[in-house]
Amino acid sequence: MSGLCSHALELTGLAGDPGSRVHRLDPRAKIVGLFSVTIIAVSTPLAHWPVYVCCVAVLATYAAAARVSPRAVWRRVRFILPLVLLVAVFVPFVRSGGDSWAFGPLTIHQAGLEVLGAVSAKALIGTVGAALLGATTTFPSVLRGLEAMRMPRLLVLIAAFMYRYLFVIVEEAGRMRAALVSRGYAPRNALQVGAMGRMASAMFLRTYSRGERVYHAMLARGYNGTMPQLHPLAFGRADAVFVAGVLAVTLSARIAGATA
Repeated sequence: MSGLCSHALELTGLAGDPGSRVHRLDPRAKIVGLFSVTIIAVSTPLAHWPVYVCCVAVLATYAAAARVSPRAVWRRVRFILPLVLLVAVFVPFVRSGGDSWAFGPLTIHQAGLEVLGAVSAKALIGTVGAALLGATTTFPSVLRGLEAMRMPRLLVLIAAFMYRYLFVIVEEAGRMRAALVSRGYAPRNALQVGAMGRMASAMFLRTYSRGERVYHAMLARGYNGTMPQLHPLAFGRADAVFVAGVLAVTLSARIAGATA
């Protein structure tokens, strides 16, 4: 049973075809490739908008190769992208410069519209790139890739334990909520929600106690700050071709836009 749970945990978050070549790429290759697309898009001004088109084409090709549908991508970006655009939509009213158009008490400036367009394009590319990375690479694999790329080990370990215990906390909260409902707890006003605060305190104490027990159990089994891996990462020819192809396409477009 523990093996099945571990396997399910490893597959959590994937979308598309897990057997595709994109899914089988080394996580370091996907991190470098998609991160480079985001960096190139962020460093490109709006005047060189064909670079944005090139970055979108690279991401679309990546999604098609991994068989990740637009619907799956939208489910992942719908909570983040609208928040960014909601903030950026006010820029045309406060950023002055260029032509202006009055709409009653409001005035829209051309410079503000240009900033809005650049921010929207960069936010779209960066958010979709992160969503595609999560759709084709499990979170533990991303952490393994970051650790192999010499990211601070402490940050990687904190993120790994947070990910693992997130499922434990959700399950514990579900059991405590079911216990409240079985006892007829149905608050109808703000004065009756005191039990929720007591439940949150109890859940914090339980998770802290469980974390202590797990940590001591890991020390007893020889834990020395690194997690053992059954299958070590291997950066192969396909990974090098993927990274080289993404960099060649995006950098060529960026250089061509800068020299045009």
